[in-house]
Amino acid sequence: MAEYFTLFISAVLINNFVLTKFLGLCIFFGISKNLSASVGMGMAVTSVMTMSSILAWLLYFFILEPFHLTFLTTITFVVLTASFVQLLELVIKKQAPALYNMWGIYLLLIATNCIVLAVPLLNVENSYSLLKSIVFAIGSGLGFALAIILMASLREKLAYANVPKPLQGIGVAFLLAGMLSLAFLGFSGMKI
Repeated sequence: MAEYFTLFISAVLINNFVLTKFLGLCIFFGISKNLSASVGMGMAVTSVMTMSSILAWLLYFFILEPFHLTFLTTITFVVLTASFVQLLELVIKKQAPALYNMWGIYLLLIATNCIVLAVPLLNVENSYSLLKSIVFAIGSGLGFALAIILMASLREKLAYANVPKPLQGIGVAFLLAGMLSLAFLGFSGMKI
């Protein structure tokens, strides 16, 4: 049980894909202007990442590896992720049109989000069991959600601040991201 807890905390805090590995920045900077959109995007990325990790693990260990087709790993994982995103787009468009309009193009960018592809690839590279793959995917998704929600909270607070003209917009967002990265760097030496 401690091994799973360590893997989870490591994925959320210590090896946060956005703030320590700098993956998934297009959605991170694009959506983090609005807190409610960021919460929804964090949940969407976490669910896509978890479901694609489960299916990718099953596909890899029951089809690709036994039939010696591991050279197709990346392309099959990309197709799998893109399929999930298309399914998510249909569900969000039907169930929450306001959220769909708020996300705009960034919903489709989940399919090309390198975090969503990196997690299943790391799962098979590290030969994680199915349960470890699920824990790692959920932890990585929640780490992404934590990063984007923190960023959105800070950017909404900055709307009321007197930011110098040259730093307004994306400039101050980059400064905030740098400060958040430095804060998460403090977790890098953490022993669990």
